[in-house]
Amino acid sequence: MKIFARFAVVTAAVLALAACGDSREVGSVGVDWTGNDISIEAVADADVQGVVCHLAFFNRSFIDRISQGNWFEDPSYSALDCSAVGPITIGDIPTSGSEEIFKEARSLIWKSLRVTRIYDATNNSLIYLAHARQIQQGSGKMSLSVIPLNGLDVTWKNGAPASQGAVSGSVVVQ
Repeated sequence: MKIFARFAVVTAAVLALAACGDSREVGSVGVDWTGNDISIEAVADADVQGVVCHLAFFNRSFIDRISQGNWFEDPSYSALDCSAVGPITIGDIPTSGSEEIFKEARSLIWKSLRVTRIYDATNNSLIYLAHARQIQQGSGKMSLSVIPLNGLDVTWKNGAPASQGAVSGSVVVQ
């Protein structure tokens, strides 16, 4: 009976982890005989049309969870690559500071995998950072992707930032 109760708890936790986040799974690669996988998801930036980020991360199998004893947590490792997939339309984004565009739980309570966008006005670029966030001890595991906007077909919905005046390339202001 105890084994069934543990299995039910683990299954519920795995389903809860899978339900979080705003992305779509593109594929997965099996990495060993225990069922561990590397999952790849396409993450869209809701405020920047024409940009897609692909996020790869590790999914632990049931066998790995039993053997490691850490039932409710996935590793913090991730990889991120973002690219322009068409004309870019930039909505209401902060031109200083950062904004989180994606969050997915990596443990039952404490840890999450996040993608944060930063606009670099000096270099006219969008920076996307994938990182884990933990309440205790944080995580130095991260991945970075940059999309330079110079030379791309970019439209700013709310008017280009002040630093856009001397930018080369085709920046269109509505």
